[in-house]
Amino acid sequence: MLSKKSMLFSALLCLCCSLVVVAEQSKTTQANLTAAQIVQKNVAARGGLEGWRAVQSMSWSGKLDAGGGSLERSRRVAEGRGHRGPTEVANNNDAAAKGEANKQPQLPFVLEMKRPGKSRVEIQFAGKTAVQVYDGKEGWMKRPFLNRDDWEPFSAEQAKSQSGKWDLDSPLLDYSAKGTNVEVESTEPIDGHDAYKLRLTMKDGTVQHIWIDAHSFLDVKVEGTPRRMDGKMRTVWVYQRDFRPVQGLMMPFLLETAVDGYRDTHKMVIEKIGLNPDLADSLFVRPKS
Repeated sequence: MLSKKSMLFSALLCLCCSLVVVAEQSKTTQANLTAAQIVQKNVAARGGLEGWRAVQSMSWSGKLDAGGGSLERSRRVAEGRGHRGPTEVANNNDAAAKGEANKQPQLPFVLEMKRPGKSRVEIQFAGKTAVQVYDGKEGWMKRPFLNRDDWEPFSAEQAKSQSGKWDLDSPLLDYSAKGTNVEVESTEPIDGHDAYKLRLTMKDGTVQHIWIDAHSFLDVKVEGTPRRMDGKMRTVWVYQRDFRPVQGLMMPFLLETAVDGYRDTHKMVIEKIGLNPDLADSLFVRPKS
């Protein structure tokens, strides 16, 4: 006859074995998901196709990081102090030694988006407002903190990088109708969790990667448009975190941008999201001089 302790131990051992089997089966099931199944789960996790189709406009407000060194130079221009003299440079070097030059000040911003592909960004800095407008094809910007008070058109490269950047829809929504092909490339850890690395090949041949968390099925990392920095085109990644529900849709309230070859990242902290605000088309057209 087995003792009560032995019987209890055997029961616990069987339970543990069962849990291990279930876990292994779950891993196998997840690993065998097709690209279409992963996308379907992602769309459902974000709130569903119909929910996103109902969104015609959106507004974000919050704070974003900006580089400390370049920001300080811009601040001096905005405040009318011009270029630094030799004494000022020495003082700034002392400040850098104390870590002040490496600070990431946070600037208040408002981002407004409207179909199809329109966006407007306003950033508050040194008592002035920088504005960037994009009508879906062309863009213009005003940078008063650099004493550039006139509207400047986007360069061809800037317009290209802006295209699709603030689209209301994820590239995965209605991907087949857009002529996009999606493949599972691998599984990689993102923020300590396994994620499916999807390869998207657009209709025009452009390739983009998106990482889908294997548990939540939220898109936690997105490959952005490459940037030219230090004379080289560099890969950009945007990490999406702190997802919260907004009127039934799951939205990231923290975006962190990383650039290949650079240690520092830049964060956008979203404090408020509005769905379907009344945004006039005039907000997104070429501004009058």
